[in-house]
Amino acid sequence: MSDILIIDDEKAIRKTLGEILSFEGYKIDEAADGEEGLKKFREKNYDLVLCDIKMPKLDGIEFLQKAGEINPDIPIIIISGHGNIETAVEAVKKGAFDYISKPPDLNRMLITIRNAMDKSSLVTETKVLKRKVSRVQQMIGESEPIRKIKETIEKVAPTDARVLITGDNGVGKELVARWIHEKSNRATGPIVEVNCAAIPTELIESELFGHEKGSFTSAIKQRIGKFESANGGTLFLDEIGDMSAGAQAKVLRALQEGKITRVGADKDINVDVRVVAATNKDLLQEVEQKNFRLDLYHRLGVIIIHVPSLNERRDDIPLLVDQFLKDICSDYNVSVKPIDADAIKVLQGYNWTGNIRELRNVVERLVILSGKTITAEDVKAYVK
Repeated sequence: MSDILIIDDEKAIRKTLGEILSFEGYKIDEAADGEEGLKKFREKNYDLVLCDIKMPKLDGIEFLQKAGEINPDIPIIIISGHGNIETAVEAVKKGAFDYISKPPDLNRMLITIRNAMDKSSLVTETKVLKRKVSRVQQMIGESEPIRKIKETIEKVAPTDARVLITGDNGVGKELVARWIHEKSNRATGPIVEVNCAAIPTELIESELFGHEKGSFTSAIKQRIGKFESANGGTLFLDEIGDMSAGAQAKVLRALQEGKITRVGADKDINVDVRVVAATNKDLLQEVEQKNFRLDLYHRLGVIIIHVPSLNERRDDIPLLVDQFLKDICSDYNVSVKPIDADAIKVLQGYNWTGNIRELRNVVERLVILSGKTITAEDVKAYVK
């Protein structure tokens, strides 16, 4: 249910608008003048404001200016019986979503409110997406294992050396790969990710190298593979231990010669790609069991970075929780929720089988379900 604030010094107007909008399913708050309206605006995150122009203490134009400084994303519709074209233009210039004359046309007002709500939702979604896209990838932690990983990345990233990242599921192998890319000379190029475990064996070669039209039954048009898509950048091969033997042979050739061949084609294509691979498997054990090529292992593992489990770096949990709280609350567009020191201690005592990924899920759950402050009791109640 959307919250609407009605600001008008005429009680009858507030009551009439409130009844109409309540009937339409909106939750209504009222204010008798601009100052009271601004106080409520500060205290609550409204979805929309309906505001009169001529009011005591603080008029509609002044309210627009001050409200815009507090939260410019909340749409404000000016409703007035004293206005003219100049007033309407000034209101829109000051940030009003629209201007409606009194007595308002009911249908037009409801349509304007819906349009304002839709625009507000789009603005919020866009900001969330931009935050997610632009959020700087970083390794969070000051423990000795993380410090060593950071030092290794600083040395390795500027080179084109291939890197093999090992570690359990959820420890942050993808983050390491992205940080290597961001600190490399290829940072302006693409980073293309391939989850080798998620692609069927019969499609992995087409996914990596592309295919020509008609090369197999469902190949109705030519397709560019991930190697070509990553040209000039970084190709991140996640779960490389699950790659088929046939694809392994072709990847080995691509690494040796810097060339690939699309499925169903004879022509070689030169590619300039830095390969970073990751796995949660022991690849040397996979080699012994004839599941992975030893020569490919050596080609991929020029530099090997092992990412420790969360249980091996419990001292980093307070820093991780702090960052997750900021990110999650930002995504939800709410104030950062504080967490008690006792709650942190309880979190440090858990066995984190799901590692960083599990911890982030737990923090999100606590943000949603806990009170104003996350307590140790909250952690015990909501962490299973």
